[in-house]
Amino acid sequence: MFTNPDFWILEPFNLLFFLLMAAFILLLIISSLALKKSSEDTRRNVLCVACIITLIGYFIYKHALSLDKDYNVITANMGGFTWWGELPFQLCNINMILIPIAIWRKSRPLLSFCFFVGPLGALMALLMPGNGFSGYSLLLPRMLGYHFTHFMIMIEGLAIGTFRLYRPVYKDIPKTLLMGLVVLLGVTVINLLLRWTNLHPKSNYFFAMETEGNPLLELFYKWIPVPCLYVIPAFAIIAIYMLIVITGFVIADKLKKK
Repeated sequence: MFTNPDFWILEPFNLLFFLLMAAFILLLIISSLALKKSSEDTRRNVLCVACIITLIGYFIYKHALSLDKDYNVITANMGGFTWWGELPFQLCNINMILIPIAIWRKSRPLLSFCFFVGPLGALMALLMPGNGFSGYSLLLPRMLGYHFTHFMIMIEGLAIGTFRLYRPVYKDIPKTLLMGLVVLLGVTVINLLLRWTNLHPKSNYFFAMETEGNPLLELFYKWIPVPCLYVIPAFAIIAIYMLIVITGFVIADKLKKK
């Protein structure tokens, strides 16, 4: 099976995708169990180191992407590869920076944002990959880098909870949504600066400026045809997701008490 080149073709929901998902979830479970009796500082340090390793891997992957001629052809309509367009400011990968800040400052709004939005954003990127990241061999540097980065971000966000560094409650919802809005506005300013200075005329971090063909964002843009603001309906999805997850925690606590 492993010697068959077709086995290594990676697409959402195929066998290889589920094997990778299982492997990274197993990594999260094993690390959480291994650190169960460790001090809080140790758990924080392990998660910070994981984020640093992921961030280093992210830039190595982006360097490989800069040398990938096929990728530049595929993304020519968005300006091709440019370092100004590959900084870790997207919805998911910004968590590589925010998670260490959140866990050491013990900021509940930031912890909640990273716990909920980080894994959700990374999962959406894995299920709806951009051009050039689906239908190709996992052994290609760009495919390996893209999926390693997003799977790691997903489990690092979840690790905030499984490492017992944060436990969500209902009152976190409004503060988390507000934090998300602040981050969205901050990233929009970055987009505008990069476009205004012509450093990256197609800058679109957080998809705040253009939908890039994403069907869900296309729908939102029909409702609110204004850059940045059209993303706001996505906050309703995040709020529902948070409500479901927190309710699960509440039920689990009640069952544990019984």
